[in-house]
Amino acid sequence: MSLFKDKTLMITGGTGSFGNAVLNRFLKSDVGEIRVFSRDEKKQDDMRHEFQAKMPDVADKIKFYIGDVRDIASVKNAMHGVDFIFHAAALKQVPSCEFFPVEAVKTNVLGTENVLSAAIDEGVRSVICLSTDKAAYPVNAMGTSKAMMEKVIVAKSRTVSPDKTKICCTRYGNVMCSRGSVIPLWIEQIRNGQPITITEPEMTRFIMSLDEAVDLVLFAFEHGTSGDILVQKAPACTIRTQAEAVCELFGGDKNNIKIIGIRHGEKMYETLLTNEECAHAVDMGDFYRVPCDKRGLNYDKYFKNGDTERNHFSEFNSNNTDLLDVAQVKEKLLELDYIKGELAKVSR
Repeated sequence: MSLFKDKTLMITGGTGSFGNAVLNRFLKSDVGEIRVFSRDEKKQDDMRHEFQAKMPDVADKIKFYIGDVRDIASVKNAMHGVDFIFHAAALKQVPSCEFFPVEAVKTNVLGTENVLSAAIDEGVRSVICLSTDKAAYPVNAMGTSKAMMEKVIVAKSRTVSPDKTKICCTRYGNVMCSRGSVIPLWIEQIRNGQPITITEPEMTRFIMSLDEAVDLVLFAFEHGTSGDILVQKAPACTIRTQAEAVCELFGGDKNNIKIIGIRHGEKMYETLLTNEECAHAVDMGDFYRVPCDKRGLNYDKYFKNGDTERNHFSEFNSNNTDLLDVAQVKEKLLELDYIKGELAKVSR
């Protein structure tokens, strides 16, 4: 963590699953200060007490700021002296964004514009923004708002020298056991003796852990160029496979899985890199880097100068990546602290 030695890191939406993962990873490092910026004072108070209890020797590195990314004044107020930002604040639930799309725009698009504008004004050195696979070929309001968020990020990166403020974006799939995700619901259904509910058995989703989400952000921080979108080469599985893995771990009945049908705005599979992005993506081992178009505002170039060199690999989606079986999904689940904790409750 020497890159963060004595530096100040700010996390927008910092009381969420990602913010908690960053605190668990960073607090005992040589980072100087971590600012948690969010609008929910109850979650902040809960987080304060949690980390005072489990990391009392370093908990004073956390500073809590009440504010909303929709309000640029509150964002600027929290940003004085900040060196780096992880921008995680967002409306993320597909159904709620379907019913309230303007709210998704206010937070995911305009809120990101506020964070980036404030960061540039305050001389923040790097901003890493968190996006989602639903931004690629979006079919729902959440994905559309995140796609527009990515456009704001790339456009904003062109307006400022990367020597002053580097702006990058990470795009990833489903984070297992994050707040609002399906696995905690399934565990609760099994405990209550209910059938676990799935939308569509053959639907596929990328899966990754919170630690892997943090790894992707750190990779972008260290290796990204301003305007980049960075993607991890994540595996995937079907919803049926994931459900059966949870059943095997927690004693659920695999023959009593209830199919409820696809919800508002869901796709059968998700995409991390579109065909168009694959044409000029850079393979970096475990990650892909999608550089932004640097041709500037001379629109004539867009009509006269096309791409003569293109990659020939196609769309990277949850159907054509490595598909895990039940045993492999169980292995990934057993690496998670959340699952370990829930299994410990069962054995008591």
